Amino acid sequence: MNTIIKNNIGVGATKAFSLRVSIGTLVRVLFKNPENSKNMVALERTATLREFEGKSDVLVKAKPFGGGVRLTYPNRLKDLIGNFHYDSNRSREEGDFRIFIRPTSWEKIKEICKKHFREPEGGIFDSKPDHELVEEFDDSLKIKITPSQYLLKTLYLIIEDLPSESNNIRAQGFPTVRIYYIFEAIIKSAKIIKMMLNNSKIYSNENLKEMAWNDAKKGGKGRANAILAVDLSELEGIYNSLPLERRIDPVYVGENQLDGNIPAILEWINYPKYQRYIY
Repeated sequence: MNTIIKNNIGVGATKAFSLRVSIGTLVRVLFKNPENSKNMVALERTATLREFEGKSDVLVKAKPFGGGVRLTYPNRLKDLIGNFHYDSNRSREEGDFRIFIRPTSWEKIKEICKKHFREPEGGIFDSKPDHELVEEFDDSLKIKITPSQYLLKTLYLIIEDLPSESNNIRAQGFPTVRIYYIFEAIIKSAKIIKMMLNNSKIYSNENLKEMAWNDAKKGGKGRANAILAVDLSELEGIYNSLPLERRIDPVYVGENQLDGNIPAILEWINYPKYQRYIY
């Protein structure tokens, strides 16, 4: 396991730093369908080339917009919880709050995140999702969305206490606990709404798989992105129709597999893994 040192903070799991912590943002992107005035939710469809047991395949999933939280003052975190490691060289380089800790430090991290939720200014990390929204709309629609085109508000905090294996390619298989800062972005731009609806209709999952393969052939990472626009009431109905214990299983809207963290942006849906904190 890698132990590269930078600012006295290493990289990779060790016997002591055995619990992975991932802190991120998720954004419930909403808009009105101009054709019928229904409330719609926009999800990011991602096609990713994966290697498994020597075979290559492209996995397509629909997930909420959002991404990693930036750990802007890692040494301040170190002062509060003691030593820790980043989960990968990339997380260290980009300042992602994806780290390995001593399991005994988890309770302290939860308290730090709750405090940051109440008082986000001047903290040791940045949980604003604006940068991620810009990147992901650019990936999916090839446009630079601006704050004037959406109304953003903070909703609540989700804590996933029970560790589950990470499927992140840089830390695959490690037991991981997660915290999500949940936001809502209401799209106001008629132009962007039209683009999202058209994109959702035009690109099938097979299109995305082909695009991901072509990206890999050109030397890229084997990825492709698009939008999935779903009637919000339909999405609620799908989860409400399932017994509580089955909501952690793969769920589909038509041909589209939904990522396991989608219930995090639907606060009215009961979900076994999540604890919600609203202040």
